[in-house]
Amino acid sequence: MANQLEDKLVVVFGGSGFVGRHVVRALAKRGARIRVAVRRPDLATHLQPLGAAGQIMPIQANLRYRDSIARALEGADAVVNLVGILSESGKQTFEDVQAKALKALSEEVKAKGIERFVHISAIGADGQSSSQYARTKAAGEEFIQENTPNAIILRPSIIFGPDDSFFNRFGSMAKISPVLPLVGGGKTKFQPVFVGDVAAATIKALNGEAKAGTIYELGGPRALSFRECLELLLKIIGRRRKLLGVSFSMARLQARFLQLLPNPLLTVDQVKLLQKDNVVSDNARSEGRTLEGLGITAHTMEAILPSYLVQYMPHGQYDIYKKHREMNEDS
Repeated sequence: MANQLEDKLVVVFGGSGFVGRHVVRALAKRGARIRVAVRRPDLATHLQPLGAAGQIMPIQANLRYRDSIARALEGADAVVNLVGILSESGKQTFEDVQAKALKALSEEVKAKGIERFVHISAIGADGQSSSQYARTKAAGEEFIQENTPNAIILRPSIIFGPDDSFFNRFGSMAKISPVLPLVGGGKTKFQPVFVGDVAAATIKALNGEAKAGTIYELGGPRALSFRECLELLLKIIGRRRKLLGVSFSMARLQARFLQLLPNPLLTVDQVKLLQKDNVVSDNARSEGRTLEGLGITAHTMEAILPSYLVQYMPHGQYDIYKKHREMNEDS
């Protein structure tokens, strides 16, 4: 399909984060003009080399302030929202960031007549969930559907890639700890999706290659249990660690203390999330509301993880070279 993003002004809220960097890079390759709306523009200047001079411009914006949203959207042709939090901190609450902010943003998008709006949510979004994260994600989606019915919502499973918060966290733990915890015994199912594939789906949606007003669920080629994810991690980094099952009740007790840390290792809300599988639904697959439905071939974890988990190997990059040499000698 023809490139519809050339010279269009796309506002990316939360563009300086993990997923945002990949979305901004993909937009730049399509020739779009990108306004990166973030709370701290000084922390988003690293994005500018991803495009031509003047193509990527960080600006100050905070979804908790309506005037800030309106200024960021001036003259925009399209909008992407990537703002979300995994744990609360100060004024950054689930209710404010993932629900009320989406009400204000969708109302401003509607008021300015912007037709292309893509929101990155999460497979776990569920208005009936015991998790506040999941409930506010669902509430935000409802506001978007009510005010901007043509908006496209993308719900990824856990996202992997350089700087991810899942494999990097456990890889770091594996360097210093002889034991890795498995909340709920490690039975929770995930369908890890590569961050580059999420960015590709975002571009498809902005370029008119996705069905308007649709919720897509994004997952990788296969679903794995929590335990299987950590087993794969340990295999790749070449470390032997004991995987210790922790009951949900014990994990909740531990999380009451861990969530008090500046960068929480685990929160009570996250324990609640882990009590439900995080995979693409049968309905989404049958209706084509998936990566495959968008014409995207998902990357496997085995193809991507070694490229950035090398830092957790006992001897770093040397281990990668050693494995390559051994493979060449065997062939």
